[in-house]
Amino acid sequence: MDRIPEIITGCMKWGLWGAAFNTQQYLEAITRSIELGANCFDHADIYGDYTTEAEFGTALAHQPALRDKMILISKCGIRMISENRPEHRVKSYNTSREHIITSAERSLKNLQTDRLDYLLIHRPDPLMHADEIAEAIELLKKQGKVLQFGVSNFSVTQTALIQSRTPVTINQVQASIVHLHPFTDGTFDQCQQFGIIPMAWSPVGGGNIFSAYDERSLRILEIANALSPKYALGPDQILLSWLITHPSGIRPVIGTAKMERISAAVIAAETKLDREDWFLLWSASTGVPVP
Repeated sequence: MDRIPEIITGCMKWGLWGAAFNTQQYLEAITRSIELGANCFDHADIYGDYTTEAEFGTALAHQPALRDKMILISKCGIRMISENRPEHRVKSYNTSREHIITSAERSLKNLQTDRLDYLLIHRPDPLMHADEIAEAIELLKKQGKVLQFGVSNFSVTQTALIQSRTPVTINQVQASIVHLHPFTDGTFDQCQQFGIIPMAWSPVGGGNIFSAYDERSLRILEIANALSPKYALGPDQILLSWLITHPSGIRPVIGTAKMERISAAVIAAETKLDREDWFLLWSASTGVPVP
């Protein structure tokens, strides 16, 4: 299984950092996400203070046949200060060959799987050595432990550096109607150029747009609400469709423990906005017409 669906199920809030699912709730959420077609699960080693992957893996072990119905992503490279990592003296990044391999193998153990479909470097490391990263990834691929590789929160130049050493298939970045930088800084251009799949975390601005009363949020919501009847979608779905309309093929990462939000996102992914409607929302965000 290698086709990444239009909607990515983010697992960050399933454990300690959010809903604190028990094993049965994890299993129900996994099963429901697969049923909805949002069968790509986004993890990182740090989620839940280094506990969420293991909790997910415990649930998966109850129904191991589900593994072949899903795509697993994990990320590494951030070293958090945590009781679960007492050796970490300061929050830092580590993209050394040794750390990448150790992190990947620990994620495999925690998730109770024999392979990660995608391993991403979670944040660019000022000390990252492109050759070391490539060596680690190529070894993990050779061993069948990692099938494909990507990056997260990388700039255009940082992605190009890593791409010069080993293929990059994903760049997961912050992008939404209120975070437009990837549209203008070359990130999504680079994704089109090299066939890199862009994933957007916080794809509706963390939901803050719906509780804020600043002029920008009000402008965006006015347009999103006006477009809702035309597309038979809610305003939050309109904002997801706005992302998905982009030709780079943006996949929103829906970081929620509520299955109704996953379901709504899957429905939104079936719709692309007309050009003028897309630009109505862009102009509402920027506050000015395009040049």
